[in-house]
Amino acid sequence: MARMGKVHRLIDEHGVEGAKALATSKSDRLAIEAAASLLGEEESRLGITHAGFAMTSLPHKRIEETVWRREGHRTTLLVESGRDRRGGLVGVPYGSFARLILLYLQTEAVRTGSPEVELGRSMKSWMGRMSLTTGGRTYQLVAEQARRISACRLTFFTDRHNGGEARHNGAFVQDAISFAGVIDDGQPSLWQDKVRLDEGFWRSLREHPVPVREEAIRAISTRSLAIDVYIWLAYRLHSLAKPTAVSWAAVHGQFGAGFKLVRQIKPTFLEALKLALAVYPEAHVETDQAGIVLYPSSPAVPRQEARRLGLG
Repeated sequence: MARMGKVHRLIDEHGVEGAKALATSKSDRLAIEAAASLLGEEESRLGITHAGFAMTSLPHKRIEETVWRREGHRTTLLVESGRDRRGGLVGVPYGSFARLILLYLQTEAVRTGSPEVELGRSMKSWMGRMSLTTGGRTYQLVAEQARRISACRLTFFTDRHNGGEARHNGAFVQDAISFAGVIDDGQPSLWQDKVRLDEGFWRSLREHPVPVREEAIRAISTRSLAIDVYIWLAYRLHSLAKPTAVSWAAVHGQFGAGFKLVRQIKPTFLEALKLALAVYPEAHVETDQAGIVLYPSSPAVPRQEARRLGLG
């Protein structure tokens, strides 16, 4: 059985540059860079996401289907594309930018205790709040995902312990994050400087929040699968009472969108896991031929920090 998470020991013993010199693959170097980014942060910031996204996730790449369905542990997520005023499909949100936008909206709502979230008067100020670099191409990508998030409908199905089923229908936001045009310096301007979370989503978020490290997400922000794995580990590890095996078939079921066979996801998932562990040094996860083993671990966010926002 191979223990994951050697990155932090390498950095402790050899320093960042020394660890990079010892790296034998690109994925090792990326993990070292992510861990170094986290270690270099002077301030820790709390992020919040819905527990449903720890069990299921959005697509990683653009899809043509109008409905996205993913199964997780006792949870099923359906995301349906919205339509524009002509009846054309807007599309299902996907990729890392969609995840970062949603993380920002959820975090701010819980932090302020209000479903109404400040965006800022320009795309630049909003992206600055999300710690995203600004640029023409990035503006376009963020605007596209904001449009998809604004229009889509979502349904969470959750198995109850008594054998029943809970169902939440709704959306992410009540009103669209809309853009008025272009201001003097060529940056897109927002039509409104606030957006309100859908009431059902906001209520469910308050009931099922998962605290994460905002700087950890930022360190792996270009890798949407690594974000999903990190959130999954942040949700599961600290609540475990004993080591828990997760088969490769179960990994494929939750994270294997786009991979037809179980064996095809293994190398991609292991790279994502390596990145997730690089920014969650408290995590204890091992791998073997049958799958992965999760061990009880300290939470990604110390409990006293989470309690400041009334989380646990």
